[in-house]
Amino acid sequence: MANSAVQSVSSSHERPLSLLQQIAVIAGASVFVAVCAHITIPLPFTPVPLTAQNFAVLLVGLLLGSRRGFAALALYLAEGAAGLPVFNPLGHGGIAQLLGPSGGYLMIYPVVAAVAGFIFERGARSFARGFVAALAAEIALFAGGVGWLFVWTHSLAQAAYLGLYWFVAAEVLKIMFAAAIAARWNRHMANRAA
Repeated sequence: MANSAVQSVSSSHERPLSLLQQIAVIAGASVFVAVCAHITIPLPFTPVPLTAQNFAVLLVGLLLGSRRGFAALALYLAEGAAGLPVFNPLGHGGIAQLLGPSGGYLMIYPVVAAVAGFIFERGARSFARGFVAALAAEIALFAGGVGWLFVWTHSLAQAAYLGLYWFVAAEVLKIMFAAAIAARWNRHMANRAA
């Protein structure tokens, strides 16, 4: 009896969405990232601003999973490349922003969301798993961002100075918030399905 109840909760909680619902969720997630991109604090000593955008990318990956998270961020990049005002407002926008100093962070976003989703969707969707998933995704994010800055500066020390050190504390907070929200959302959905 208990086993059948667990199966019914699991199956109703993970009920597949229609194609139209999938498209709406992916498009909505790209809009969410765009809104968070406009919550930006410029830092005078680096061309990379402090933004809520990374938090949104982590949360999208954790909540939507690897495939839909990847699709949402690929759509986001396509919107930005087409010239829509979805990137942070401090940059040039469009392709110029993708190829600018912070472009490495932007270009790696689909992979970041996919990594977060891939780890989170394999096992108990707890805060601890969310934290590990978001941390792994942040490592991918900064590998892409600092790697791109290295191409610009030709100095790993300079790239890390411009694109890593100033952001560590804020990124730890973003990881914790994203993991907490994702774990709570998962519990809420499981309780609703019961």
